Parts: sequence; C-alpha cells; structure tokens
Amino acid sequence: MTFTGSKVLSTKFLTAGVLGLAIAGLALVACGDGGGAASPEGGGKHPLVGNPAPAFDVESLNGQGKASMDKWKGKVVYVDFWATWCEPCKKSFPKIQEIFTKYKGQIEVVGISEDDENTGIKEFGEQFGAKFPLGWDKGKEIAAKWQPKSMPASFVVDKQGVVRFVHLGYHDGEEAEIEKEIKSLL
Repeated sequence: MTFTGSKVLSTKFLTAGVLGLAIAGLALVACGDGGGAASPEGGGKHPLVGNPAPAFDVESLNGQGKASMDKWKGKVVYVDFWATWCEPCKKSFPKIQEIFTKYKGQIEVVGISEDDENTGIKEFGEQFGAKFPLGWDKGKEIAAKWQPKSMPASFVVDKQGVVRFVHLGYHDGEEAEIEKEIKSLL
C-alpha cells in the first residue's frame, strides 16, 4: 500500500516537473531568449521579408507624437514589438536608443507595446532610456498585420517601405548586425 502511494506521489511530481518545463519553454519562445537571427531579403524566415510593410498609425505614450509608416515614407524605419514583461526587451531598448541617436534624421524608430493594458509603457521607456516613440497596440491590430512571432520582434524597413530584415528575440551584440543592416539601406 505504501508503495502505491509513493508511486502516485512520484507520478504527481513527475507530471508537475514536465508541466513546469513546458511552461518555461513556452515563455522562452514567447519572449525570445536570443536566437534572434535576422531574416535577410529572400531568407523566407518571416512572411513580411521582401514585402511592403503594413501601414499603422499609433500615438506615442511618451510624448514623441504620432508614429506612422505613411509619415515616414522615404526613410529607413526600425519597428520594434515589445512588452513590459519581456526580459530581453530590457536589454534591447538601450541598444535601440543608441542606434536611434547615432542615425537620427536618417532613420525612424518606433516601439510598439503588445501589453494587454497601456499602463507602465511610458515608465518602461523612461527606465530603459527610450527617446523614440512608444505606442500601444490596443487590441493587437498592428501585430495581426506584422506577425511578430516573439518578444521582442523587430523589423527593418527600407526607404521604399519594404521589410528587408526581421529579428526575432534579442541576444547581446545583435545591435551590430542591426546597425550593419540599417547602413546598407541608407
């Protein structure tokens, strides 16, 4: 009888452990732990690569005005989908800001929050140094068009409005690759 109880208890712990690993795996996929290789033109890793960037208009929550693909025609645009709960986003924001500062006037950058509510977005930007527009994707309508497959997910759009590169997730040092891509489009 004790053996059966121990076996049941062991099975419960095993099930809980497997469930915990599955949840952790999903969190890494959803938030993107790194593995954020770019999808170069024709790379086929993301359906938007080589296609026109979907239009959007979003009001910034950090006083930077309206962000719009139409407004930025003729410029290279870096579109970053992120969330306040995303740990890699905390690392990527200062790097995005460095690129924005270095190429100010030549590129536009927008961060589009995929949070369920708009609270904390402005504060997140302040905490991690974002001076570029931060918008909130209420109802996830923008994401439905852009299809970010992880957080963060970033898209580099050329002057003709075509998505040329996509980065899923973020890993240290990736900003050098992003900068190289941006420079190739200027």
